[in-house]
Amino acid sequence: MAAPFVIVFGNEKGGTGKSTLAMHAVTYLLYEGASVYTFDVDSRQGTFSRYVHNRQQSAKSKSLPMMTHRRVQTTGVPSHATLLRELVDDVPSDAVVVIDTPGSDTVLSRQAHALADVLVTPINDSFVDLDLLVHVEGEGSEVRLRPSCYADMVWEQRKQKLAQTGTPLSWIVIRNRLGHLLTKNKMQVDLILNELAKRLGFKLVAGFGERVIFRELFLKGLTLLDLEKMGAELTLSHTSARQELRSLMQVVLEKRPGLAQTGRVA
Repeated sequence: MAAPFVIVFGNEKGGTGKSTLAMHAVTYLLYEGASVYTFDVDSRQGTFSRYVHNRQQSAKSKSLPMMTHRRVQTTGVPSHATLLRELVDDVPSDAVVVIDTPGSDTVLSRQAHALADVLVTPINDSFVDLDLLVHVEGEGSEVRLRPSCYADMVWEQRKQKLAQTGTPLSWIVIRNRLGHLLTKNKMQVDLILNELAKRLGFKLVAGFGERVIFRELFLKGLTLLDLEKMGAELTLSHTSARQELRSLMQVVLEKRPGLAQTGRVA
């Protein structure tokens, strides 16, 4: 049975840019002509849903491509063990589903991970964020890497998806909010992530650099791809960020290459 293509943005830590990346992925897909359904399963914070709401307000004065959005909550739902799967099953098979998850381990978050065709996990270049993927023990030549809570959860959901559908989950870890300076900390994180990618089977890619523009865009529900439509003049930083997004989406959409090759997003 044909099913929609599901992209999940997840980890178990807040502040890594999941919602910002998710919204940029959504608008990229919209400008590429895809039909996009979005689900926010962070019932407490709902940052992604607020982003969508802000976009709806901006769309009242300027034509913007829009997704079909739903904030998923389990409050008042007698049985929610398969709630998200049932919602995704109702989505047309030729559409793309984008799910934003909370920075915690919840029933809906686990359901989302098990449904994912592609899981995108953004992390900042710090050992605090890295600790969700791996526990680093020892120093120097004695360093040891042990998968931690989030990596273990993803492993379980990957096994579940493979058993149920026969198709593997592709896992992408994004080094997000990268600074421009080469530091000792950045080099150490780089070495550990590259080693961990081999052990856990994820693809390591670069995300967005640290830019103030992302905080400003949230208030209007906009992304970098909307700036020209809104009459803004693009700076070199904006152009570089758009290229970062395009490069990222080409990796995310390797299983659906047609969506990344129309050339509509320059």
